[in-house]
Amino acid sequence: MNVLLLGSGGREHALAWKISHSKRVTKLYCAPGNAGTATCAVSQDIDILDKKAVLKLCRKRKIDLVVIGPEAPLARGITDVLEAEGIKVCGPSYAASRMESSKIFAKEMMGRCGIPTARFRIFDSIAKAKDYIRGTGLPIVIKADGLASGKGVVVADTEEQAFAAVETILEKKEFGSAGNKILIEECLKGEEVSILVLTDGTNFVHLASSQDHKRIFDGDNGPNTGGMGAYSPAPMVTPKLLKEIEDTILRPAIDGLRSEGMVYKGILYAGIMITDSGPKVLEFNVRFGDPEAQAVLVRLKSDIVDLLYATASGDLSSVEPEWYDNHAVCVVLASGGYPGRFEKGKEVHGIANAITNEGVVVFHAGTELDMRGRIRTTGGRALSVVGIGSNIKEAIYKAYHGVNMIHFENMYYRKDIAYRALKLYTQKSDDQGKKSGDKK
Repeated sequence: MNVLLLGSGGREHALAWKISHSKRVTKLYCAPGNAGTATCAVSQDIDILDKKAVLKLCRKRKIDLVVIGPEAPLARGITDVLEAEGIKVCGPSYAASRMESSKIFAKEMMGRCGIPTARFRIFDSIAKAKDYIRGTGLPIVIKADGLASGKGVVVADTEEQAFAAVETILEKKEFGSAGNKILIEECLKGEEVSILVLTDGTNFVHLASSQDHKRIFDGDNGPNTGGMGAYSPAPMVTPKLLKEIEDTILRPAIDGLRSEGMVYKGILYAGIMITDSGPKVLEFNVRFGDPEAQAVLVRLKSDIVDLLYATASGDLSSVEPEWYDNHAVCVVLASGGYPGRFEKGKEVHGIANAITNEGVVVFHAGTELDMRGRIRTTGGRALSVVGIGSNIKEAIYKAYHGVNMIHFENMYYRKDIAYRALKLYTQKSDDQGKKSGDKK
C-alpha cells in the first residue's frame, strides 16, 4: 500500500523509520518531512494545514493510508476531509481532536465521564483570574485553552509568577487565539507517566509505557518545553496501575466520546499524574507524544502498519502489539535559546559516527539539508538520540554515548534523562536482594 505521513518532527522521523520497515508498504511519502525522514520516505513539499493540498496529494500518489503526526492538522479537521473521500486515516476527527485542541472541552468531557483530574476554573478576564489566584493556594497551574506547542502551561510557585503567566497568555497573546481563555488548576503532586493507546472508537490496545521530561533544565527545573527526553518502559506503571488507568480513565473517555457521536480512531495519549489518591489526568493528546514516540517505537516488535491500518479501518479487535524486552532512552538535542527564541542554521556534525554504535538511533526533528548536502538546524528541538539496552542503565549509557559524538554550535541537552527510572529500578533490585537475603 501507499502511505502518507504528515509532519516534520522527531516523532515523524520515528514513525517514518518504523513504517518503512513494514512489508505492507509499497511507497512511503512524508509531507513536508525533514533531513531524517528523507532517508526513508519520499519528501513532499506541501502545507499540511492546507486540506485541499493534502487531498490533492493523496489523489496524485494513490494513498491508501494517511498517518497524521502532529496535532495541528487534526485540529483543522483534515481527517474529516480525507475520510469523506474514502481515504483511511489514522487520526481522530475534528470533533474528537478537541480533546487536545481545547483544554476546556477536554476538562468538561472528563467531568461528564467521571474521569479523575485536577480541580479547575475557566477565565477570560485578567482581573478575575488574579482575584482567584489571590484567594487560592500555591503552587498553581495556568494553562492556555488551545494549542501552544507544549509551552502553554506554567506551574507557578508564587503569585508573581502566576500573574505573569495570566498576563502573558490573556493580555500579551503570546499563544494567539489559543490564549483567549485560560484554565487555572490545582497543582497535582506525584509521578507523571504517559499512557498511549491505539483505539478504533470501541476497542483499544496499549502501547509501551513511557515517561517524559518537560522542563528545560536538569532536576526538572525551568520552563516547560515540548519535551527534553523520554524513556520506556516507565517502572511506575505496574499491571495493577495500568488496569486502574484503563478502568477509570481510558475506557470512560473512549466510551464517552462515542456516546456523544465522536468515534475516536487514532492515538489517544493520556498524560497522567500518579497521586496519593490514585491516577489523575493532566491532559489528553490526540497523537503520538514527542519525544515519547522515539523511545516507544524502537521497542515495537510488531509491524506498525498492521496496527495503524486496523485503527483507521475501525477494527482493532484481533490485533495486539508485541514488544521487545528491552529499554529505550531518548535525549533531545536543542538549539541555543530554546524554548524561547532559538538559533537556526547551525551545521550539525557527528550523526554518521553516532549511528555506527550498536543500540544508538538518531531521529531528526528541526533539521534540513542545505544546498551542499550539509545538515543544519531549523527548529528548537533539532535531534533525538535514542539508546537501546537490555536494562535502563545500558540504555542511558548508549544514549549519552551517542549524544557525545554529535555537535552543533550552542547545542543544549539535559544530562539527567531517565535517572529517576534508574533510581527506581535500583531500589527495586535492592529490595528484592534484601528479601532474598531474608529468606536465606
